[in-house]
Amino acid sequence: MPESRVFGQPPPGRPGPGSQRTGSVRSWDFFSENERALTGAHEAAESMHFDFQLQTLLLGILIFFARVTDVSMGTMRTISIVQGRTKIAFVLGLVEISIWLMVITAVVNDVMTKPLLGVFYALGYSTGNVVGIKLERRLAFGHIIFRVISTCNGRKMADKVRDAGYALTTFQGEGKCGPVTMLYVVCRRRDLNEIIPLVKSVEPDAFYITEQPGSVSKIFRPALQPLTGWRATFKKK
Repeated sequence: MPESRVFGQPPPGRPGPGSQRTGSVRSWDFFSENERALTGAHEAAESMHFDFQLQTLLLGILIFFARVTDVSMGTMRTISIVQGRTKIAFVLGLVEISIWLMVITAVVNDVMTKPLLGVFYALGYSTGNVVGIKLERRLAFGHIIFRVISTCNGRKMADKVRDAGYALTTFQGEGKCGPVTMLYVVCRRRDLNEIIPLVKSVEPDAFYITEQPGSVSKIFRPALQPLTGWRATFKKK
């Protein structure tokens, strides 16, 4: 006998309209929760990636300046060795190798995963060479031989340099166009900044040359040169 059912009621085993709407709502809530979870995970990943890049950048900048420092010291150490300044070379070498060990440890461990650190390392090395040369020229350690050849103003030039307090020796020679006077001065490298303007004030186109001496027994410093800086302070006391 056929089963009787009320008109509009779904047959057994088939969900009604209300149950379909309820299932759709539940499915929508499920997908919404998944979407929110994925969005949060994406935002967290972006934040971690930004923090990772910032940390790498800061570490790279630190490596750059550390490399500039130790390479500059290495350049000055090499020049000090050539000039025979053993104490300065010892101190510079100690500080240089200490900084280098710290830098190379930080780079070697992470350079495969962070190639940017290698770029900062190379830039620091190149910049350190230039900074070391400029710094050494600024400090001007050691002594220098200064020769000037003059065709007509040798006597006047020699008197002006001597009046500034520097010891000077003149030699007479023969050039292509006649007799010349050679001025010979051994001084500190930092004194060249004062001697060269004295020479050019007499003869702007004067020919001069500098040489690096092997060893110097004695240097005659300007007697009238006033003391400055910490030397003047201790002199007053």
